[in-house]
Amino acid sequence: MKKSIFLVLVFLSSWSASIAQQHPFEEEVRRLSARLDSIGWNPGATVFTGSSTIRMWHSLPEVSVGTEVLNTGFGGSKALDLERYLFPLVLKFDPERVFIYEGDNDLWAGVPSEDILNSLKQIVTRIHLVDPGTEIVLIGAKPSPSRWEKKESYQTFNQLLRVYCDQAEQVTYLDTWRALTDEQGNPRPELYLQDQLHLNAKGYLVWNQLFTPFFTK
Repeated sequence: MKKSIFLVLVFLSSWSASIAQQHPFEEEVRRLSARLDSIGWNPGATVFTGSSTIRMWHSLPEVSVGTEVLNTGFGGSKALDLERYLFPLVLKFDPERVFIYEGDNDLWAGVPSEDILNSLKQIVTRIHLVDPGTEIVLIGAKPSPSRWEKKESYQTFNQLLRVYCDQAEQVTYLDTWRALTDEQGNPRPELYLQDQLHLNAKGYLVWNQLFTPFFTK
C-alpha cells in the first residue's frame, strides 16, 4: 500500500502534465492503459514494453506460460517516448521484471547512440527508484533488412548497451542480432514481414527461443 501511494505521489504530477500537452502516442498510451485496467492485473507481473516490435509480438504469452505478462508496446516509439510514459506503461504495474525494446527507431531517425543510452539509463534509474529489486532486461536492436544501411550505427549502439548492462545492477543485456542473421552476418529476410522491418511469425519463433530461458529458471 505504501509503495502504491509513493508511486502516485511521485509520478501523478508528471503524468498529468504530460497528458495536458499534445505528445506523440498520447491517445494510444491512454487507450492501452485503460484496456489493461479493464481486464485487471496483479502487482509483480512481467512487463514487456517498447516500440512496435513488442506491440506486434502476439505469441508473447507462449513464451511465458505460468507467468502473468503485460504487453505495453506502443507505436513507433523512441526511448524518450517511453521515458515520458514510464508511469502508465511500466511503473504503475509494480512489475517484478521489465523487458525493454527501444533504440531501433531512434537510430533510424539519426539519434546518437549516447543520447539513446542516456534515456534508457534514466528509465532504469526511475524503475529502480521505486523498487531496486526489479529485474530489467534491455533488448539489443534487431538487424532489419530495410535498415541495413545503418548497420554500423546499430552495432555501435548494441555494444554500448551491452557494456552498460554489464556494469549496472539488476540490468541484463539480451542480444537478438546473431539469431536473426545468417552465417555471413546478413539479416534473414524470410524472418520479416513484407516491409522487411517487422518480424513475421517465423521471426517471432526465433525470438521466443531467446526469451524462454528467462521463464524457465
